[in-house]
Amino acid sequence: MRPKFVLFGSSIVQYSYYEGWGATLSHLYARKADILLRGYAGWNSRHALQVLDKIFSKNAIEQPSLVIAYFGGNDCIPPHPSGLGPHVPLGEYIENMKKIATHIMSLSQKTRIILLSNPPINEAQMKHNIDDFGQPIRTNEVSRIYSEACLDMCCEMKIKAIDTWSAIQKRDDWRDFCFIDGVHLSNEGSEIVTKEILNVIKEAEWEPSLYWKLMPAEFGEDSPYDMVTLDGKTINFSNVPFPEDVDWP
Repeated sequence: MRPKFVLFGSSIVQYSYYEGWGATLSHLYARKADILLRGYAGWNSRHALQVLDKIFSKNAIEQPSLVIAYFGGNDCIPPHPSGLGPHVPLGEYIENMKKIATHIMSLSQKTRIILLSNPPINEAQMKHNIDDFGQPIRTNEVSRIYSEACLDMCCEMKIKAIDTWSAIQKRDDWRDFCFIDGVHLSNEGSEIVTKEILNVIKEAEWEPSLYWKLMPAEFGEDSPYDMVTLDGKTINFSNVPFPEDVDWP
């Protein structure tokens, strides 16, 4: 059976097939692993924790080889006076993420996990980012605080993590090109995330390796039915990236 990768998170995950890093991973692993999307726009870590057993059942016949998880963008929205809304206090958010990570790692000895921290936010690009009291609903500074807390937790638990907040801002013009609406990633923003994920997988000392260039392609053996060149030789396309001029890690 092909290894199974699960992308689990809020809208950054659900929308990752639109100009997205999820679509790129599915493309690169097309003959090597099944990429399953479990993205839920609007969710926070509290909601995710409540349904964790349904999404990742410990009784499943086949457990994932890799889970890439992200929550935090909705958790860090300020609390609403009504007491409703997605806000989760920082301390509870970290405890929720610890429980999510612990559950996923307990699925099997082969299950690996990568957590994405909060990406930055382009406040100027967002529409309707002011509440009834004239205060911004989302801020890049609060996103940074949740991002750093998540990374500290991952370091403590020895979990692979990606500093999404910093990675995107390494590009000088990130505000102009990395977002569709100030929150959700554009193709350029997703490309940064994709490369970060691939580099983590490439450098991880996992056995077996989950790095796309080292994994066998399904039905990758030479065949007389392969394309034939003018000199009569066949070309095996099972491990040829498309397009060939894109330099993915």
